Amino acid sequence: MSQLSDSQKWMLLLVISLSGFVLYLLAPVLMPFFVAALLAYLGDPVADRMEAKFQPRFSAKLSRSLAVVIVFIILFSLLTVMAFLILPLLGKQIGYLVLNMPAYLDHIQNEVLPGIANYLSIDTSVFDFDLLKGLFAAHYAQAGGIISQIVSSVASSGLALTVWVANMVLIPVVTFYLLRDWDILIAHIDDLIPRKNQSLIRKLARESDEVLAAFLRGQFIVMLALGAVYSTGLWFIDLKLALLIGMLAGLVSFVPYLGFIVGIVAASIAMLLQTHDMVQLIPVIIVFSIGQMLEGMLLTPVLVGDKIGLHPVAVIFAILAGGQLFGFVGILLALPVAAVLAVLLRHMHNEYKSSSIFNDAA
Repeated sequence: MSQLSDSQKWMLLLVISLSGFVLYLLAPVLMPFFVAALLAYLGDPVADRMEAKFQPRFSAKLSRSLAVVIVFIILFSLLTVMAFLILPLLGKQIGYLVLNMPAYLDHIQNEVLPGIANYLSIDTSVFDFDLLKGLFAAHYAQAGGIISQIVSSVASSGLALTVWVANMVLIPVVTFYLLRDWDILIAHIDDLIPRKNQSLIRKLARESDEVLAAFLRGQFIVMLALGAVYSTGLWFIDLKLALLIGMLAGLVSFVPYLGFIVGIVAASIAMLLQTHDMVQLIPVIIVFSIGQMLEGMLLTPVLVGDKIGLHPVAVIFAILAGGQLFGFVGILLALPVAAVLAVLLRHMHNEYKSSSIFNDAA
C-alpha cells in the first residue's frame, strides 16, 4: 500500500475539517436530505432485487424505475400507516399516564412505601410526596403552556410553517431520485477513487457497508419487531400503557438486554400501579421472556448476525455526541460515522499489529 505524503495528509485533514465545519453550518438545511438518503439506503437492496426480476421483460432503465416506484410506494405507505395509527395511540397513552400520575403517587405514598417501611424497618418520612406532586402539577401546567405557545407560534409564523411543509415534501421527492440513481451515484464515487488506493478503499467501503447494513437494516427491523411483540403481549394482558412501554423497550433494544430490562421494569411498575396485584407480574414476565427468546434465537441471528462490530457503549456515545454537536442531523449521521470509524480503527489496529514497530517491540 502506498503511503500518503505529508502534503497529502495535510490536504486530507483540511478537507475533512472544512467538510465538518460546512456540515455544522448547514445542519438545519440538510435534515430532509439526510433523512432521504437514509431511506434510500434502506430501500436500495429491495429495489436491486426487484430490478433483477424485471430486467428479462423490460429495459434496464425501465426496470429500475418500476422497481423504485414499487419500493417507494411500499416504504412511504408503511411510514404513513405508522404515523396515522401509532402516533395518536401513543399520544393517548402519554395523556393517560400524565392524568393518572397524581393517583399513582398517592398509591405509592399511602400503600407502597408503608409496606416497604414495615418490611425493611426504615423511615420513609424523608420522601416528601406532597412536594413531588406539587412540582409535577406545576411543571405539567408549564409544559402545557409551552406546548400551546409552540403550536400557536408555528401556526402564526408563515415562514416556520412553510419550512416544515417544504421539508415534508422534500423528503419523499429526494428519496425517490436518490433511490432511482443510487447505483449511478455509487459508480461515480467509485470512479473518483485514486487508482493506487482503489483496492484498499473499496475493501474498507465494503466492510463499512456490511456494518451499516447489519445495523441500519437488520437492527432496525429487530427493534420494530420487538416493539410490536412487546406491545401486543402487553395489550393482550390488558396493560393500559402497552404501546408506550412496548415501543420504548423496542426502541432501546439496540443495546443488548437494555430493552428487556427497561421494558420489564417499566411494565412491572405500570402493572402494579394499575392493578395493585403482585400476581399480575407473572404475565408481564412471560411477555418479556418470550420477546427475549425470539430476539436471541430468531430475530438477531437471522436479521443482524455478527457483522455489526459496534460496541453498545460506542453506539450510545455516538448518538449522544451526534445529537449534541449537530442536533437531529447529528443523530442521523452518528451511526454511519461510527460504523465507518470502527472499520477504519480495525484496519489501523491490524496495520499496527503487522508493523515493525509492534513486532520489534515484541
